[in-house]
Amino acid sequence: MAASIQNSLKVALRKRMKQVLSCITPESRAKQSQAVTTKVLENEAFRQAQRVSIYLSTSDELDTTAIISEMFRLEKMVFVPSYQGTKMKMVRLRDISEYESLPLTKWNIKQPDFKESREDAMTNGHGIDLFIVPGVAFTRCGNRMGHGMGYYDKYLAQHADKYPNKKITIMALALNEQIVPTEELPMDVHDVRLQFVVTENS
Repeated sequence: MAASIQNSLKVALRKRMKQVLSCITPESRAKQSQAVTTKVLENEAFRQAQRVSIYLSTSDELDTTAIISEMFRLEKMVFVPSYQGTKMKMVRLRDISEYESLPLTKWNIKQPDFKESREDAMTNGHGIDLFIVPGVAFTRCGNRMGHGMGYYDKYLAQHADKYPNKKITIMALALNEQIVPTEELPMDVHDVRLQFVVTENS
């Protein structure tokens, strides 16, 4: 598929998904978040992983707060994204109080300060076992469309270069409304393929 056609399809899908997500009630989002949290905590890949990267959810996404809290209780090593311009890194949070005291960005999202000195998954010699990634739309077979900046696609490629022998799992958490047919979500060669797409209905 020509890149220009593929990009126009993604632009149209992002626009449509923005409208769809804006219509989901807080009650539905909370109900789906609770169901997905339960499924994640029962997932074998999650249970086995020691070093987990997870996104800090916005008001439009499934709420990841309960999963983060449970990871600290299970004494997993929790890594979250920190952004600066076109760069993203995964840095470690030590406990739930650190999470709760994180500053808010102008988009009202919790985020560690990019310049703050924290353990970095790309330089700690261990990397990440399980990536729990955000996105705008997904398919049941593991296609993902992000927000268009390519943060995770680039980061996962760099992580693979840094830790070529490390077996990782990539999981997405999705609202039911974010699942689309495969033909509606074209994939580029650099797009990340997911092993798990967890929804209330999956």
